[in-house]
Amino acid sequence: MTAGPSLPARYTVPELIAHGGMGDVYRATDETLDRTVAIKLLAERYARQDEFHERFLREARLAASLSGEPSVVAIHDVGETEDGLPFIVMEYVPDGTVADHLRSGPLEQEHALRWLSQAAAGIDAAHRRGIIHRDVKPANLLIAADGTVRVSDFGIARAAGHDTLTAAGTVLGSSGYMAPEQARGQAITPATDRYALACVAFECLTGRRPFERENVTAEAAAHANEEPPSARELTPSLPRALDPIFARGLAKSPDDRFESCAELVSHLRRTLADDRPPAAAPVIPTPMATTVEAPRVVHHATRPRRGAVLLVAAALLAAGGGLAWALTSVGDDSDGSTVVLTETLQGETVERTVTESDTVEVTQTEQVTADETTTEETTTEETTTEETTAEAPPAGVSGVQLNDRGFALLQQGDVDGALPVLEQAVAALSGSATIAEAYASYNLATARFGVGRCDGVLDLLDRSQQVQGERKEIDRLRRQVERRCSAESDD
Repeated sequence: MTAGPSLPARYTVPELIAHGGMGDVYRATDETLDRTVAIKLLAERYARQDEFHERFLREARLAASLSGEPSVVAIHDVGETEDGLPFIVMEYVPDGTVADHLRSGPLEQEHALRWLSQAAAGIDAAHRRGIIHRDVKPANLLIAADGTVRVSDFGIARAAGHDTLTAAGTVLGSSGYMAPEQARGQAITPATDRYALACVAFECLTGRRPFERENVTAEAAAHANEEPPSARELTPSLPRALDPIFARGLAKSPDDRFESCAELVSHLRRTLADDRPPAAAPVIPTPMATTVEAPRVVHHATRPRRGAVLLVAAALLAAGGGLAWALTSVGDDSDGSTVVLTETLQGETVERTVTESDTVEVTQTEQVTADETTTEETTTEETTTEETTAEAPPAGVSGVQLNDRGFALLQQGDVDGALPVLEQAVAALSGSATIAEAYASYNLATARFGVGRCDGVLDLLDRSQQVQGERKEIDRLRRQVERRCSAESDD
């Protein structure tokens, strides 16, 4: 039996779980912190070369600075074995990779977009810190226990000279995602990673790499010299409008590509959403009773309302689509009591007209279609809304996790419960310019508006749109906010 690596004493029971041209990966137990970790050792043939050795450690320390960023594998330790082999100790992610899921064909669209959004957030965060991944591919997108993606191996490819076709053991696994400038051994920039993510997106939606060939040399040459194929021709169910998006994402010149990974994914999401036909009768999942309080300001109690406008669940943007309910007034100037109940399921929307009251109880019944679902109403006393201020995020909880919690509460109709969680999420993500910040900003705007508040809602919508681009859902909510909040300010 081959002896394990001579790791520091705190790392016990190392077990080889992966082997590659650049090195080996072990699963081990960190006895000091009582947790399972993954340990990557640089291959001896690189470690014995001083240049690679020093570059590996330098890049590993840079990658460690990304710990805590959204969708990036956390790095816990960097060091050398007793034999002088540099190693990195990182978060152990047990549930495989995106590459594992692609073996059975293209991913379901919402599933693909969720993972691509998470990967984009991690890669863009690295670029803001001056770190270029250089080996973005499905095998380096790990699936955590909660089903989210973690980008792994930041900096490792650069340390091993992965930007050329001559580095032994590095071309086979990455030629399918290699930008033209990388294949030619030219200067590498963040646009190189964006090209690779476009290749990953193409594969997620079509089930094959854009320049798939019989051997790695031909595939690398195709990246450098050929135009990308039509995604629509490979997968007729996809909209033709995807082709110009991939043409830009896979442009030969780095200057012609998207300015961020998030921008690429935003264009893909918008195009796929626009292509979905309206559902005549979507199936409503799992029984759930959601009570929606239509908030009022006390000094307006004697006036006829302009129409209750309340978004209860922010299914926009949030990973995986989800279920959203919205109450909007019928007609811009109506003082009547008729509203439209809008149901959004996996991005598809249908509308039903109901009668407005102070409280609307919406009961969802499993396997009942929208046309068959009934809505019951009850009238309650007027309610007032208390402002919620953001508390400090709990230790060890990321802004992404807080946004996910807030989104889940919105889906359940618990707007009051979602509000403080989303306040914390936005505070944690503020200024990151990630797609996660865009989602959290929209969700917080929804929650504030849902409890009758106007303060800062338009600013939050502006921030969401600034990060991810124009979305019809943002525009729709903005119109509702302007209509109601401007009416209240006039009184």
